[in-house]
Amino acid sequence: MLAVGAPAIAQEAAPKAGGDIVITYKDDVATLDPAIGYDWQNWSMIKSLFDALMDYEPGTTELRPDLAESYEISDDGTVFTFHLRDGVTFHNGRALTAEDVKYTLDRVTNPETQSPGAGFFGSIKGYDDVATGKATSLSGVTTPDARTVRIELSRPDATFLHVMALNFAHVVPREAVEEFGPDFGRHPVGTGAFKLADWTLGQQLVFEKNANYWRQGVPYLDSITFQIGQEPIVALLRLQQGEVDIPGDGIPPAKFQEVMNDPEQKARVVEGGQLHTGYVTMNVRMEPFDKLPVRKAVNMAINKDRIVQIINGRAVPANQPLPPSMPGYVKDYEGYAYDPEGAKALLAEAGLADGFDTELYVMNTDPQPRIAQAIQQDLAAIGIRASIRSLAQANVIEAGGTEDGAPMIWSGGMAWIADFPDPSNFYGPILGCAGAVPGGWNWSWYCNEALDARAAEADAIVDPARAEERYAAWGSIYTDIMKDAPWVPVFNEQRFTMKSARMQGADNLFVDPVHIPINYDYVSVSDVQ
Repeated sequence: MLAVGAPAIAQEAAPKAGGDIVITYKDDVATLDPAIGYDWQNWSMIKSLFDALMDYEPGTTELRPDLAESYEISDDGTVFTFHLRDGVTFHNGRALTAEDVKYTLDRVTNPETQSPGAGFFGSIKGYDDVATGKATSLSGVTTPDARTVRIELSRPDATFLHVMALNFAHVVPREAVEEFGPDFGRHPVGTGAFKLADWTLGQQLVFEKNANYWRQGVPYLDSITFQIGQEPIVALLRLQQGEVDIPGDGIPPAKFQEVMNDPEQKARVVEGGQLHTGYVTMNVRMEPFDKLPVRKAVNMAINKDRIVQIINGRAVPANQPLPPSMPGYVKDYEGYAYDPEGAKALLAEAGLADGFDTELYVMNTDPQPRIAQAIQQDLAAIGIRASIRSLAQANVIEAGGTEDGAPMIWSGGMAWIADFPDPSNFYGPILGCAGAVPGGWNWSWYCNEALDARAAEADAIVDPARAEERYAAWGSIYTDIMKDAPWVPVFNEQRFTMKSARMQGADNLFVDPVHIPINYDYVSVSDVQ
C-alpha cells in the first residue's frame, strides 16, 4: 500500500489579511452547483465555495490532499482509501462526514442530476448501474466510519486522484441540496474558503470570507464582489481608473496591443501558458454533419492563421484536440490543410455541390462574434451558408447539451481548458460517449465505442514507468478521432490576466492552471490598513 500525506504549502512573504476586490463579467453566472457548473466563469468561483478530497498546490498542477488528510492506494491501483480531516464544517455549521462524500458522488452520477461531469466517475464500481437507473448509489463507495471513505474501482484508473480534485467531486451537504432542490446552484453551501453572501441577478455576486475555514491563514481577502453586466472595454477603463481589480473577461482584443505597448499597463499583465484548445463542433447526429465528407470539408475550409490574427497572435493554429504542451500531443501529425477547393470537392462527393444552410452558435462576448464571422466567411467560400446565433454563454452551453440544439458551435470563451493536466481529460467529457448526453459537454454528440474502449485501456496503465507508452496510446486515439472529424481544432491560446496595482500574490496565482481568472483563495491586496 502507498501512503501519502499532505505536503506543506509553500508561501512567500506573508500577505496582508483583509480587503475587498472587484471582478467584472459581462454575463451573469449560470449556477454555483459543483455538480452542474462547467464553464470557465464559474469554475473557480465554485472552487472557492467548495472543497474536494484532493486539490492542487496553488498556482501549479501538483496534486495535494484537501478534505482528505491522507490516502492509500492498493497495489493493483483499484482501491483508494481516504482519511478525512478533523474540524471541517460546512457553511451551515454542520461537521463534514464520510457520508457527505458518498452522497456527493452518488448525486453527481445520478442521471436525474444531469451533471456534465458524470462520466469522469465511470471507473467507480457500480457506475453503470447508477448511470442506467438500475441503482441510486455507487456500490464502490463505502464509509467504514465517519472519517473514512473507501472507493473501489472496476478498473485501474491512472487519472483517479485528478478526478477527485474536480469540481464535480466537491462535497455538498444533503440537507442543503434537498432544501433548495433545483435552486441549490443559487444557494450554494460548501466547506470552502468563501461563502455566498449576496447574489443579485444581473448585477452582482458577493463572496465573503469563511471565518471558520479549516485551512489556517486563508483566504486573505475579506470579500470578493463580482460585478455583472460589464462590457470588457468598460471594465478595462474602470481598472485603469482604480475601480476594478480584475477584468474577468480578459483584455479586450481591440485593446490588447494598446495595453501591451504601454509599459505601465503591461506591468499589470501576467502571461502564462494554458492547456487550451478552441474548436468548432459539428453535431454528427444532425444532417448534413452526419456525413464524414462534410465534416472533413469544414476542417479544410477554415483559415486558422487568419483567425489567430484576429486575436493579435495570442495563440497558435491547432490541428488536433490536444494542445502542444499536453503529454500525448502528436508532434508530427499534420491534420487537415487549409484547402477551400479540396473542401468544395468533398461537398460535391457528399451530394452537396450547391452547399447547404446551417447555424453557427457563438458566445456574444468580443472577440467571439468576430471569430464566428471569419468562420462564416470561410464556410461561405465553399458554399456553406451559416447564420450566426450570438448568445450569452449559458444559452450556448444549453444548446450544445441538447441533441438537436446546435448544428455547429464555435467554442471560444467556453473552449476547453484542461480540468487536470492529463490527455484523458480532453476525451471523456467532450469527445467520449459519456459526454454525449443531455446537459453534457460533447457538443458534437460524437460517440465511438471502440475509442472509448481504447481510452479505458490507456487509463489502465497506472505504472509511472509506462507513462510514455500511455501517452502514445492517447496520441493515437486523438489522431483517429480526427479521421472522423467531429471537430475543427482552431487554435491553442495563451493566457493573459490583467490586475490592478494593489493586487498581490505570486504570478502563478494569476495564471493558475485550474483557477480562472485567478486563484481567489491565495491572492491579497496591498492597501489593507
